[in-house]
Amino acid sequence: MNQRFIASSALASVLALGLLSGVNAADEKTGGKEKCYGIAKAGQNDCANLSGTHSCAGQNKADMGADEWRYVAKGTCAKLGGKNAEEAMAAVKK
Repeated sequence: MNQRFIASSALASVLALGLLSGVNAADEKTGGKEKCYGIAKAGQNDCANLSGTHSCAGQNKADMGADEWRYVAKGTCAKLGGKNAEEAMAAVKK
């Protein structure tokens, strides 16, 4: 019984390490970019919106929706008139 427990624990550890490296890869993929809410034109959002009405890129129906986002270079969101995630959540709840 102990050998079975040790083997299953070792397997779980290996699987967990694999999941963690996938998260890091996703972070590296976006590099020097950040999500900027409220700047996406119709059909040009990068992924799911905050309100959950769709779950994929290119599905927003209106320009500049407060819960729609696009990736932009870090530090440029405010210059474009956009909001970060916290500001966008507050705007959507109103």
